Formats: sequence, C-alpha cells, structure tokens
Amino acid sequence: MTTPAASSASTTSLSPPVVPAASPQPTTSAAPAAAGARPTNAPAKDRSAPTGSSTGSTSVDSSPSPDGAAGRHGRVLAVTCLALATVVSAMSSLNVALPSIATDTHASQTRLAWIIDAYSLVFASLLLPAGAIGDRFGRRRALLAGLAIFGAGSAAAPFTSSAGALIGLRGVLGLGAALVMPATLSTITGTFPRERRAAAVGVWAAVAGSSAVIGVVASGLLLQVWSWRAVFVLGVVLAAVAIVGTWRFVPDTADPRHPPIDVVGAVLAVAGLGVLVYSIIEAPEHGWIRDTTLGGLGVGLALLVGFVLWELRTSAPLLDPRLFTRPAFAAGSLSIMLQFFAFFGLIFVLMQYLQLVRGDSALIAAVSVLPMTAGLIPSSRLAPKVAAKVGARVCCVGGLLLITAGLILLAQVDGGSSYLLIAGGLYPLGLGMGFAMTPATTAITDSLPPALQGVGSAVNDLSRELGGALGIAVLGSLLGSAYRSHLNLPAAVPTELAERARASFGLAAHLREPVRGQAQSAFVDGMGIALLGGAAVTALAAVCVAVLLRPSRRSA
Repeated sequence: MTTPAASSASTTSLSPPVVPAASPQPTTSAAPAAAGARPTNAPAKDRSAPTGSSTGSTSVDSSPSPDGAAGRHGRVLAVTCLALATVVSAMSSLNVALPSIATDTHASQTRLAWIIDAYSLVFASLLLPAGAIGDRFGRRRALLAGLAIFGAGSAAAPFTSSAGALIGLRGVLGLGAALVMPATLSTITGTFPRERRAAAVGVWAAVAGSSAVIGVVASGLLLQVWSWRAVFVLGVVLAAVAIVGTWRFVPDTADPRHPPIDVVGAVLAVAGLGVLVYSIIEAPEHGWIRDTTLGGLGVGLALLVGFVLWELRTSAPLLDPRLFTRPAFAAGSLSIMLQFFAFFGLIFVLMQYLQLVRGDSALIAAVSVLPMTAGLIPSSRLAPKVAAKVGARVCCVGGLLLITAGLILLAQVDGGSSYLLIAGGLYPLGLGMGFAMTPATTAITDSLPPALQGVGSAVNDLSRELGGALGIAVLGSLLGSAYRSHLNLPAAVPTELAERARASFGLAAHLREPVRGQAQSAFVDGMGIALLGGAAVTALAAVCVAVLLRPSRRSA
C-alpha cells in the first residue's frame, strides 16, 4: 500500500519558491504553511546554527570543506526525514489495530472513527497555522515542540483503557504532527545549498510516500506479539530519537520578515472543520435528519463561510481564497482532496473487514492491501509521460474513474468472497491514484507563479490531510448507520447484548452465534454502502475536474 502521500514517492517535489521547479512532476511538500498570497522567496534567517552555518545568512552551511558540509547536510536530512516518518506513519498505523482496540476499550463504531479521525482532523486543521508559527519563531523550535508533544501523547496512550481518553490523546498527537510536518521541509530548503536542494527534497518526498506503508506493516508485526499499545510505544521511540537528532544537528531557520499569524482565520478554520466533522461522525448516534446533526452541519458550514470572508479581507491570510478562481488550481486541489477522501475511508473500513469478517491476522490484513501499491507505483512513474501524450485532463480524469471502478468492485465483496476479488478492486484503485495524483499536483503548482510555489506546497498537503479526515468521517458514518439499520437479531437475544452488538461491530464479532453471523452480514452491507458512497464522490470529482480542466476557447 502507498499512502496518500505516496505520490511523492515517485515524483520530484517543487520546493518553496527559493527553488526553481526542476521538473514538471508534482510537489508534495508540507512547507511553508503560511499559505497567503505573499511571496515566500526571501532568504531564511539562521538563528541558531549548531551545524556551523553563518548567523543571519540564508542558513546554508559556509564551511570550506565540501565533505564536512555534505556530512552535516546528510545528518540534517536524516533527522528531518525521521521526524516526518514518525508523524506520517501515525496516520495509517492504528487502522490495523482497530479490532483489538474495540475489544479492549469497548469502543462503538462511532468511537472507533473518532480514534482514527481525531489525529487527521487536528493535523489538517492546524497544518497552516502551525507552519506559520514555525516560519515566524523558528523551524527547529517547531520540530522540537511538535516531537515533544507527539512523544508525550504517545507515552500516555498505552496506559489508558478508555476510548474517550484515546481520542483525546490522538488529538494531542495531531497537534504535534501539525508542528512537525511543515517544519521538516522548510528546514531542508532553508539549510541545503541550492545545488543540493532538489535531491534533498526528493528524499523527503520518498520518505513521505513510504512511511505510511512502513507504519501499517510495522503495526501488523507488533500486533503479532503484543497489543495495540505497542503502536504508541513505537511512536515514543521514534519521537525520542528524532528529538535528540534535532537538538544535536538541526539549525534553526526562520522567515526574517516575521510574518504575522492569522489567529482569527485559524480559529474560524479549526472551529468550522471541527463542528462539521463532529456532526458527520456523530450522525449514526443521533440520526442524519435530527436537529442536532443538521444544526451542527449548518454551524460548521457557516463558520467555514466566515473563514473565507475573513481571508478575503485580511492582509496576511492563511489561505487566499482567490487562488481557487484559477481553474487548474481548483481542479488539482479538489482531485487530491477527494482521492484521499476515498483512500483513507477505504483503509478505515477494509482493515476491519479483513480481520473481523475474513478472520485475517493484523499482519495478513496489512499485507493484503499491497496490490494497491502494485498498481500505484508504476502508474505514478508513467503518469508524467501519459499526461504529456494525452493531456493532464485525460490522465487525471481517467485515474479518478479507475479509482471509482475499484471502489465499485470492492463494494461487491461479501463474507465469502475470494481474496482475488479484493485484489481485483485494490489494483485498479492504486493504478488510478497513481495516474490522478501526479497531474493533479502538477496542476496546483503550474497554475502559480514562482513566488507562490510555497503556497501550492501547503495547499497540496492541506488537501491531502483534509480529504483524509473527511473520508474517515463520512465513510465511517455511512458504515455505522448502515450497520445499525441492517443488524437484525433474533428476539431471543437479550436486550443488553443486542445493544452492545448494535453499538460496536468489534464487540459483536467476538460474540457467539447467531449474533456474530448477523453482525458480520450487517457490517458487509454497511461496507458496500460506504464504498459506493466513496465511488460516488470520486465519480463526482472526475466530472468536476473534466469541467475545470476543459480547454478554453482562447487556447482552442
């Protein structure tokens, strides 16, 4: 499996505007998170230079020894990539542990969705303001603070047996991750000399693409010998090593202009996304057409509209909404977001199906999604050539339609389906992601002038994280609602037991017949509905991208 960040594994990132675009391939950078319209090509100021860089310069090492400078740069790259891998792997690794978490914490389907999505939601909501904090106060400080927060939350998680506490701690981890991710690439582009910067960014991109794969497989291995708590212990170890390396080797770079932080915009964005996602995830509990759900959705949307209006008025916006009036920029952002909407939602649903319906171990479940990687890797490499030959519009729309076809095929899976059917759905899905992500990301960066390449990088990352958070919320909610409505238990089943089974498939799957069989059947029905919902979203994305990227009359 390759993660939503996986497109970067096979592409060359366009770094912030201080770096000229070296190739037409997409950028997946997380840096300069302050995504306003102001230029970001001013030199970074080095405020603390443990590696010997000269203070007040562009924070590139000025050592006369090329070998010594290369060694220092290599250590900086290794440490920042370790920090990146730590937070990216946490996005996917816990999905493998959901069945055991449900058993230990008695978490309902709604609570399981929150355990996964709390991390992605906080991560996505705070990505832009956290990046702006790093730019203003120093990327090294942001890295240390983010890793410390991530490590502290991971250290506390193994000692809880409460689903509510686990949700809160996952949110804490998301806060740390939001500080870490944009600071990693900003540190690389602020410390490496121009002639070595593109290669370093390429390594960063490969790590971003492979870390979630490693996280899933590592979690599967740990769960073979220990419980879900081992996943958090691994996070503590990785964060601790990254903290030591950051303290020892990473210089502190910052934007010398001290850009202001858009606090009002950040509050509106966080509140709007939080209320919106809360209402979606809680809909199976309250009902989709109840006043609580509809009111929450309305408030969330109103806050996001307020965010847009504020960003149009403020002089230093987190994200200038006017950028989305560029058709290629809007098409690329929408495509990336909805691809990852489907991807993260699928992983959330599929990991439970493989373990609780098919009876696979955690490791087998993790390995079972590798056919997606088998499709994604070659298509990612071929995408630039295909786009050059048939056009970015055809390549991107075709990829989205392949994703749609894969989801429709996976929606046909039932409790007795052969693994060949699962692999047959995962392969075209991965193939489509590879073909769609590359031209979508290129559309974002190519639609912006050099001075706004940092903005494109930030929007690309925001689209990925926001899409993942919404995908888990919406598909998880569809799954939970359909599971509850399709679970028909015999009248002889005690009321208390029936309520427990209806609240949590993870618990119902460990009960005796007939409850277990009925629960598995209801879960499969819910999975089909959720995946068809994901297919509808990616089909809609294909239509929108086709319209936005249609040739203009002038160019025709």
